[in-house]
Amino acid sequence: MMDEPSSKPLYEKIFENVKQDILTAKYGIGDRIPSEKELAEEYGVSRITSKKALELLAAERLIIRKPGKGSFVADAERDFAGSAVALQERQTAAPVEEMVTIGLVITDFGNSYGTGLIYGMEEAAREHDCFLVLRRSFGIPEHEEQSIQKLLKLGVDGLIIFPAQGEYFNAEILKLVIERFPLVLVDRHLKGVAAASIATAHAAAARNATEYLFGLGHRHIAFLSPPPMDTTAVEERIEGFIQAHAEQGVIVDRALWASNITSTLPDSFNENNIERDIAIIMEHLQRHPAITAVFAVEYNIALLAKVAIERLGCRIPEDYSIVCFDSPATWLGGGYAFTHIRQSEERIGRLAVENVLRIMRGDVVPNKTQLDAELILGDSTGPARP
Repeated sequence: MMDEPSSKPLYEKIFENVKQDILTAKYGIGDRIPSEKELAEEYGVSRITSKKALELLAAERLIIRKPGKGSFVADAERDFAGSAVALQERQTAAPVEEMVTIGLVITDFGNSYGTGLIYGMEEAAREHDCFLVLRRSFGIPEHEEQSIQKLLKLGVDGLIIFPAQGEYFNAEILKLVIERFPLVLVDRHLKGVAAASIATAHAAAARNATEYLFGLGHRHIAFLSPPPMDTTAVEERIEGFIQAHAEQGVIVDRALWASNITSTLPDSFNENNIERDIAIIMEHLQRHPAITAVFAVEYNIALLAKVAIERLGCRIPEDYSIVCFDSPATWLGGGYAFTHIRQSEERIGRLAVENVLRIMRGDVVPNKTQLDAELILGDSTGPARP
């Protein structure tokens, strides 16, 4: 077991210990060295970590890995061409540069949010000459866990994870943090987990959008969201909404909130759930006739609210104003131009890749990075009706 404090990754410690054992002839040429499983048990780490250590030993030509048999101390003359030359190369040559790959696990992406993230990541990966490998979890924790395991088995050098919606975070993420594997979380952070994260300053953005509605004379604002379920992005948007009320001296009326919209969650987007949520919003607006504006925490919920309002025979923005987070670009035509909060998706994506690469180099990156968002005026807001 290794218990001395150090900022050095655990796999490097194992690599150095085994390398020393080889150089001091504890393991002679042709001897089998401990397997991934044996090293993991000896040092109290996962097999992800022990596998990485063996890969480093193989990269330095100290060992030969034989599938199904194990890893053995290499013989320069037998295992590598040109005996003396091979030995000299092993001792003096610079390490062979390997292609860097970064795994991305994301719930899903679309034209309102997510595509810009991936675009920014791909551009940064191209500039830094590395590759991005993508898997979608669809917001299902089990899929997220499996995706992480498979990407690690594939041999990615770092990971970017857009955590699944909800209070649950899988054990794989915790393992990565404990083992100091290069990891960056996107869009949200996980409470109690010291992992680097990059996200929008959700609270400030929500506060600005709510203040804009107050400026138009709205005082009774419906707040539409999925169940927060300890999801930091939604919680922070709620926080900003409440802050704006406090700063304006307006009492927060939680009866005007509807936090049971579920059809927009990645694993619930189907026709039956959509119709159910539209009916919920219609009934909510009818039950609270004082409402003059709707704050939707995401674009697809804004679309549901728009349909609900139109089915009630009302107009936007004359009868109801709507603001939301995110909206597809409408400058090419098509789509409805909501007043919305535009997040810096591409910049978030670029920073995620750059921070993973910095962590891989051993640099220190901030635990929590938040970027400002911009309020974009559209056709969905106007003065409050009398």
